[in-house]
Amino acid sequence: MEKTRAPSSHAQRLVASPPGGHEEKSPPESSVYMDYNATTPLEPAVIQAVTQALQDAWGNPSSPYPAGRKAKDIIGAARESLAKMIGGSSRDIVFTSGGTESNNLVIRSVVTHFHKTHTAEGDPAPRHSPAEGAVPHIVTCTVEHDSIRLPLERLVEEQVAEVTFVPVSPVSGQAEADDILAAVRPATCLVTVMLANNETGVIMFYGPRIGALYVRGLGEHTPLCPMLFGGGQERNFRPGTENTPMIAGLGKAAELVTENCEAYEAHMRDVRDYLEERLVAEFGEKKIHLNCQFPGVERLPNTCNFSFRGPQLQGRAVLAQCRVLQASVGAACHSDHGDRPSPVLLRCGVPVDVARNALRLSVGRSTTRAQVDLVVRDLQQAVARLEGRGGTPSGV
Repeated sequence: MEKTRAPSSHAQRLVASPPGGHEEKSPPESSVYMDYNATTPLEPAVIQAVTQALQDAWGNPSSPYPAGRKAKDIIGAARESLAKMIGGSSRDIVFTSGGTESNNLVIRSVVTHFHKTHTAEGDPAPRHSPAEGAVPHIVTCTVEHDSIRLPLERLVEEQVAEVTFVPVSPVSGQAEADDILAAVRPATCLVTVMLANNETGVIMFYGPRIGALYVRGLGEHTPLCPMLFGGGQERNFRPGTENTPMIAGLGKAAELVTENCEAYEAHMRDVRDYLEERLVAEFGEKKIHLNCQFPGVERLPNTCNFSFRGPQLQGRAVLAQCRVLQASVGAACHSDHGDRPSPVLLRCGVPVDVARNALRLSVGRSTTRAQVDLVVRDLQQAVARLEGRGGTPSGV
């Protein structure tokens, strides 16, 4: 999950109740937030769960007194909520600090387990090894998040593992199953391919910045080797006193997804489709390139990645001229990459001059068509200023 600051509370306002029958705060009309792939404002029910835990469950979950027992109960309930949301067992849930830690934990675990099971300490000869002198091999794709790509690249640099980065198809933007299977070797110990790309479509939970890792058959059928050592919390897989308030918030966010997922998706898809229709209608197909539409390929419902065609219309330049829209040019973790085009888009077959101009707009549960109209008007004015058709550019 990418991390940026959510809109500040003083800049939020109440909008019409979204699907699910509750109200959600979002930025005011004068500032339309469309960067939900980077981070989301917390649902009111999640804020309430976090606040309640801070008040009533401040104790150490490993302690026997009431505040500690309350914290332990809250963590257990949150674990059950997450398991219900994904259709798994609560025993297979490990709370972590977020997606980056979870991904690193899995990668390090499979490499450690490979070495442990294929080489006995003090015995130079591999045992049960798939090949003489084999090292663990991992398969992934070329558009993975940095929390996968960078740990794998580090393992290769350290000569601890070998990695195959399977290219995605420029036709579908996907890593094809046959290509993944063809990359598998006898020493392959992990295949890691994201469910959806964070620049062309993501899965969201409107929860706090904390994470949970699901490992089927945790500790029984599937090994997990801890990166931290301490007091034995999380069944020794991730020791350290649990962050009860954030876990409570994540559990509540999971409940909301379980109860309202279909309504959330339908609403976001409607608004996202309306956004793309309005962009094409106002700018024309020759001016707009939709970077996230691949024929016959399903995508998640909230994300629109597009580029304006034109040498002056780099994504950052357009956003700098916008007075209403709050969005990004791509992944928040790449925000310091300047005007370099997104590697993800390039690997999906988007031309360099088009990728350089990319904008990623991601809508949320309470984004409205009226807000879309405001954003499209704002983009029209920004493009006109950059092309010298709208007076002096803002900031000059």
